Amino acid sequence: MQFKITSGHLKNARTKAVISFVFKEQKKLPEEIAQLDEILEGAISALKREIKFNGDFGKVLTVPSLGKGKADFVILIGAGSKRDFDLDKARRLGAAAVRKMRNMKVDKAMIDAEALSIKDEDPDIAQAITEGVILGNYRFDKYMSKKDEFEPKEVQIRVKRKYKNAAEEKVKIGKILAEAQNFTRDLVNEPGNVINPQKLAEIAEELAKEYGFEVKIYDEDEIEKMGMNAYLAVARGSANPPRFIHLTYKPKKAKKEIALVGKGLTFDSGGLNIKPGDYMRWMKSDKAGACAVLGIFKAIGELKPDVAVHGVIAAAENMPDGKSYRPDDIIVAKNGVSIEIGNTDAEGRLTLADALCYVSELKPDAIIDMATLTGACIVALGEYTAGVMGNNQRLINQVLETSEKTGEWMWQLPFNDMLREHIKAPNADVYNIGTTRYGGAITAGLFLEKFVDKNIPWVHIDIAGPAHNTKGWYYHPKGATGFPVRTITTFLMENSK
Repeated sequence: MQFKITSGHLKNARTKAVISFVFKEQKKLPEEIAQLDEILEGAISALKREIKFNGDFGKVLTVPSLGKGKADFVILIGAGSKRDFDLDKARRLGAAAVRKMRNMKVDKAMIDAEALSIKDEDPDIAQAITEGVILGNYRFDKYMSKKDEFEPKEVQIRVKRKYKNAAEEKVKIGKILAEAQNFTRDLVNEPGNVINPQKLAEIAEELAKEYGFEVKIYDEDEIEKMGMNAYLAVARGSANPPRFIHLTYKPKKAKKEIALVGKGLTFDSGGLNIKPGDYMRWMKSDKAGACAVLGIFKAIGELKPDVAVHGVIAAAENMPDGKSYRPDDIIVAKNGVSIEIGNTDAEGRLTLADALCYVSELKPDAIIDMATLTGACIVALGEYTAGVMGNNQRLINQVLETSEKTGEWMWQLPFNDMLREHIKAPNADVYNIGTTRYGGAITAGLFLEKFVDKNIPWVHIDIAGPAHNTKGWYYHPKGATGFPVRTITTFLMENSK
C-alpha cells in the first residue's frame, strides 16, 4: 500500500473515496465537507439528519457522489468528543477507514488528517493514521484456500500545507513501525510445526543478512558449554533442539547500548506438568516476545537509530518426554544460582534466566525483556494490558511514557520484600514458582531479578495478555498483535537522540 501526503482541498480529490472525520462538538459540517455537500446538492447534510449522525466515535456515514463530485464516495467517520481525543483514537480511526475501504472495495482514498488536528499536530496524526491503516488492514490468511484478494493500493493523507514535509517523515516512520509489527504478527501466528527453534534462528539470520546485523547462533552443545543449564533443562524434552540467538546492531555513533531479551518458546505443552487442552490451544504464541525482538530489529534496520542494540532469544520447545526435567529437580543457572523446580509449566522464566545472565555479562546500559510469562498477569490486568516490573524506576517510567504514545497499554506492578519470601526454596536458592497463588506475575518478575546484574537498569514486560487475542480489538484482528514492537522501537529511537 502506498502512502502520499497532500494538502489539496477535499473537493478536488481525484480518488475513489474521500474519508473525513467529525467531532461530536461540531454541530455544523466542517468547511471542507460543507463544500462537498454543496457540490452534492445537500446529500451529505440530508443523510446526516436522516441517520442521526452526530459524531459518535466510529459511526460511519457514506454518501455516493453519483457523478456529481470528483470522488465516487464521501465517507464521514465519527471522531467522538474532542476532550477525549488522542493519537491512539487516530490509529483506531485509521483502522476504521481501511476496513470501510475493504468492505466497499475502494482501492484508493484520501484520508483527512487535518480534520482531526485540534492543536496543529497534523504530522503526529498522519503517523497515527498510517499505523492504524496498516495494522487494521492486517490478516493472516496464508493457509486459507479461499482468500480475500482485494487490497487497498493507495492512501493519500491530507494535512495543512505547512506540515507537509514533517508529515511525510512521520508517515515514513509510522509505515516502518506498523509493517514491523505485522511482521511480528506473522511470526507469532505461524504454528509450532512451521516455526521451531531452528526456524526462528534462520529468520534471525535472514534479518542479519538483509540489514547487515551481526548474528551468532549457538547449538545445544555450545549452550551447555556456556553453563545455561536452566534453559537446556526446558529444551531437553523436545525432539526439536534449542537455538540460542544473538543479534547485534552497532551504529558508528551509538549513544547507548540496550539489550533486548525475548521469550522464545515456539510451543509450550507445559512439560510433565502438562497443560489442559484449552490452555495448550494457543501456545504457538508463547514465542511472542522473541518474535517482537525480531520485529524490532526489522524496524531498526530501516530506521537506523544511533543506539547499539543486542537482541537475545533462548529458543526452545517445552515438551513431555523421558528426557524432560521434573518437578523437584534442582538446576544451576549460568550465574550459579540454584533453582528448585516447583512446576515444569513455569518454563519461560528458566529460559529467560540464562538469557538475562548472558546479556548482563555484555554490560549494556539497560536490559528490557518481553515475555508471555504468566496467566496471573492476565488475571491482574486483563487481556489488553502488559505488566511492567524492574529494578530501576527511571527506566520503568520511560517505557510507560512511551507506551502511552504508542497506544500499547502497560501498567507497573510493584516488587516487594514479602513476595520475595515466596520464591525462597527449601533445597535451593530460589523456586521457579511462588509458594502462594497470589501475585504470580510479580513473583515471576522477582525470580527473573535473581539473574540480572544489580548495577544494570532492567525492565521486565509481561505481555501474556495483549500478545495474542482470540477476538481482536481496535486495530488488532484476532490472533497475534505484535505487542510491544512500536513501544520498544520508539523507546530506542528516543534514546538515540
